[in-house]
Amino acid sequence: MKKLCIIVGIALLVASVGFADRSVLIDFTELIPDVTVGAATEPNEHEATMIDFSEVAGASYDEEIKKRMKTSLAIENWYVQLASSARTVTNQAKSYTKQATLKDTAKPFDGEELAGRTVMGVRIHFPLPNFNSYALITPPFEIPAYQVATQLQGDTLVEVEGDEGTKFDSYGVVKNVGVLKSVEATVYGSNFPNGFGLILKDQDEKEMTIYLDHLQFDGWRKLVWNNPNYITEVRNREIRKFPLYPKSEPFIKLVGLIVYRDSMQEGGDIVTYVKDIEITYDLALLETQRDINDEAIWGILTERLEARKRAELRRVGDMQVLRSLEKEKMHKEEE
Repeated sequence: MKKLCIIVGIALLVASVGFADRSVLIDFTELIPDVTVGAATEPNEHEATMIDFSEVAGASYDEEIKKRMKTSLAIENWYVQLASSARTVTNQAKSYTKQATLKDTAKPFDGEELAGRTVMGVRIHFPLPNFNSYALITPPFEIPAYQVATQLQGDTLVEVEGDEGTKFDSYGVVKNVGVLKSVEATVYGSNFPNGFGLILKDQDEKEMTIYLDHLQFDGWRKLVWNNPNYITEVRNREIRKFPLYPKSEPFIKLVGLIVYRDSMQEGGDIVTYVKDIEITYDLALLETQRDINDEAIWGILTERLEARKRAELRRVGDMQVLRSLEKEKMHKEEE
């Protein structure tokens, strides 16, 4: 009887802890350029996250220009966009991202060695007058949730055979996400009073803006948001059943970072650094052993995947084509 009570007690304790999983949403130390595209003499793109948008450019561009129509999540490709009221030419020109390599003497943080690592640096130039503002730090394209992994062979991106749309997993996308329990970002502060947050999106195209904390601290810190509606007690949760097939896999993806400026705060330049973002969440679906391979018979999820790939590429490509052409037209300094 005593052993039975102990077993029941342990079971209740485990149930009350919850079933949350933890994953890296994005790690900027991994987004270092490792391949050379176009006329660059040094690596300027990140191969694992590179996309080719030339196929949506039309037939009027020559092959040499199309070969350069590639971009990736490399740190210096990210954009800083100020609120419309603050978006003057000067303010926008002085707001951008840059690779930042830590000193060899950098101390470990949270058990991880940081000496010599590269993180994302962000400079934002807010207006000097006293009014509320914000700045969005966004990737060069909306991160696709179901893009097939690729490899660069010469000037061509070749899809990895058998991949099921995992190209951006942990590069801004986490699959099989149910209820978010917490979100945390590893950020380097320099005593600026500005607020810091994230914008996430789920499989239903619903965006959520999550405020983490202010940047008024010195050095590295984990800024954490805990979901106030997360229920840890299993007995208090609403239990529902969902169809297993052909439900697509729920996900969370990163839309961007956001830095806030209050009207009472000083304007001008602020600088900060971001290392990574992690999420803790409940699994949406458990892997189950089934007697029938539904997808092999019906192919519904494959069909949806292909449709999403085409739609995402069109969304990504149109703006990238315009930016690529603008880059070609810009004045180039003589060597």
